[in-house]
Amino acid sequence: MKKNNFVGWEEWVSLPELNLPAIIAKTDTGADTSALHAFNIQVFGDEKNQMVRFGVNPIVSDERFSVFCSAKVIDRVKIMSSNGISELRFVIETEIAIGNVTKKIPITLTNRENMKYKMIIGRNALDGFRVSPDKSFLQKILDYNLYKLVKNYGYRRNLRIGILSMEPNNYSNLKIIKAAEKNGHHCEILNTKRCYLNIESDNPEVHYNGKVLPHYDAIIPRIGPSISRYGMAIVRQFEAMGTYCLNSSMSIGVSRDKLAAHQALVLNRIPMPNTAFANSPHDTNHIIDLTSGAPLVVKLLESSQGKGVILAETKKAASSVISAFQQLHAPFIVQDFVKDAKGSDLRLFVIGRKVVASMMRSASIEDFRSNLHAGGKASKIKPTIEEIKIAKRAAKAMGLSIAGVDILRSSDGPKVLEVNSSPGLRGIEEINKINIAAKMIDYLEKRLGVAKKST
Repeated sequence: MKKNNFVGWEEWVSLPELNLPAIIAKTDTGADTSALHAFNIQVFGDEKNQMVRFGVNPIVSDERFSVFCSAKVIDRVKIMSSNGISELRFVIETEIAIGNVTKKIPITLTNRENMKYKMIIGRNALDGFRVSPDKSFLQKILDYNLYKLVKNYGYRRNLRIGILSMEPNNYSNLKIIKAAEKNGHHCEILNTKRCYLNIESDNPEVHYNGKVLPHYDAIIPRIGPSISRYGMAIVRQFEAMGTYCLNSSMSIGVSRDKLAAHQALVLNRIPMPNTAFANSPHDTNHIIDLTSGAPLVVKLLESSQGKGVILAETKKAASSVISAFQQLHAPFIVQDFVKDAKGSDLRLFVIGRKVVASMMRSASIEDFRSNLHAGGKASKIKPTIEEIKIAKRAAKAMGLSIAGVDILRSSDGPKVLEVNSSPGLRGIEEINKINIAAKMIDYLEKRLGVAKKST
């Protein structure tokens, strides 16, 4: 038998499909199936394509270093340990490299945190090798520095993603989960209202259902306007814990506050309809005069989906609406009504610094608001180069990585109406026949330095 066909009682191996380039394993001819240390095991996907995500501590001398992996579940088996305790384990199939030999093998997942060896090599992996029980490391010697090399140049790893939302069955959320799982990631909904915080300078935590939430690689905030402030506090806590948030708490706050949003647009010289704001009822007539006059639009500062947006067709009507908002102590802005738009606007979907999709939204006959939630209709349209540039600049001005930018077409050129930090996917995906959720996950992977999935 050739010398390179011998293995010792301990060997360096790698599991390339799990991004584990170097791990010391113990050979065990008494075990049929190999076993790998795994913690925080989570199952996801449907029954026909069940996946499992788990963490591994591959470096014996550093329990803090972890790599998160995912693989398809091929079976579940009951294993009896040497002390007579049975354990139900997930079985995955992946590549193992021992020296110059690479093969696919089944591996069971089990917690071996108190064991010296994080992996046991069973007979199925040792087929073709001969074990020398009195010798060690007869195959290629590897090095833990390979983990630094892999991370520096990007590698394919599996993420744990949380979506902050109060609507678990929302179309957009379900599409994002499906896109994440297709790329091998574990993605779950976290009810924003049920998150609560432990604010400590050295150990900030987010609690949920009576337990401390584990580490998330990324959070996708999809926070409703009714809980903007609380939702932003939750996002800030995740940021304090070192979790990447697709849209930051600060950018969400700016975009949700219509006054702050319009001031950000002004600072960046981005065109928008003339806008006025005041607090005192004595300034009502002056507010109206600062715009082009009636008809004009009165908006609550934290309105969304067309709610809290009123068209005042005369100066008298505008004065009445403004007076009513002031008596309710409801902050608002007054804005020109752009007649040229004829009740239509463009929604441009921005991911990173790219416009990935667009649509024209038109108001129904009975309404002036083009929002799809308010009964508006959508159609496909190709935006101009200028509109694309303005949409990208508007998203950047807010600091948003993901944004829905609404633009009005006027005789003076395009004007930004609003920038949405949690844009819906359904209408714009259906109109453009495009999977925007998948593009969001691709962007998330890029930001976190995850290598592209091989096809």
